[in-house]
Amino acid sequence: MDGGTVVAKTSGLGDNLYIAGYNASGDIQQLGGISGGPALLNVTGIDKSAYERIGGLRSGQFEYTAFFNSVAVTGGTHEKLSALPRTDVIMTYCRGTTLGDPAASLVGKQVNYDPTRGDDGLLTFAVSAQSNGYGIEWGRQLTAGLRTDTAATNGASIDTAASASFGGQAYLHVTAFTGTDVTIKIQDSADNSTFADVAGFAFTQVTAAPASERIALGNTATLRRYLRVSTATTGGFTSVTFSVNVIKNEVANVQF
Repeated sequence: MDGGTVVAKTSGLGDNLYIAGYNASGDIQQLGGISGGPALLNVTGIDKSAYERIGGLRSGQFEYTAFFNSVAVTGGTHEKLSALPRTDVIMTYCRGTTLGDPAASLVGKQVNYDPTRGDDGLLTFAVSAQSNGYGIEWGRQLTAGLRTDTAATNGASIDTAASASFGGQAYLHVTAFTGTDVTIKIQDSADNSTFADVAGFAFTQVTAAPASERIALGNTATLRRYLRVSTATTGGFTSVTFSVNVIKNEVANVQF
């Protein structure tokens, strides 16, 4: 307690990590660093006795340690990470898996997959992903970790306290899908009763898994107080398992 305010402190138990539509959580030993922010530019004049700095380009990175898991048929963490893709990889770290919990997402390049074999026999891999095009983005989970829908569904909502007109971003991971198609979209409401689709806040129609995507609104778009995730279909589906992290900008944001 500080100044009469009760602070809810938590551990990192029960966290999840999704990599390009793959739930890697059970194969991750630790997260060594989830970091980012603007680069500091030194603009100190010769007449100053202390540094002057301004914000520069935004950045971000994920660093983590993975266990060796090779499953040739269904694909394990080794198959995913050892490929060292040259294209962007979308990653989301979930701090807990309750609806509305914090989450950090990154569009980045996986730059390594370095094994270490200890004298006790433990084999682990150090992995780093560095941002490309966007900085690290902290938001809130619109699904409780991974959510499974067996039909078109309107999910439970989160309360973001107030409407804002600075746009937003969202990240999707689809880890499993059976059916013809599903569209995963974000809806908003002023009163937590009447919801409507947010224009431009629907992910590309999913027809197979794994899948992942980042979408963004313009930086003057309005998001109302309550947000939820809805699934819809034209051809039908029997099951979809997915996660959504939403970032509602509370101030003007020019980097999309």
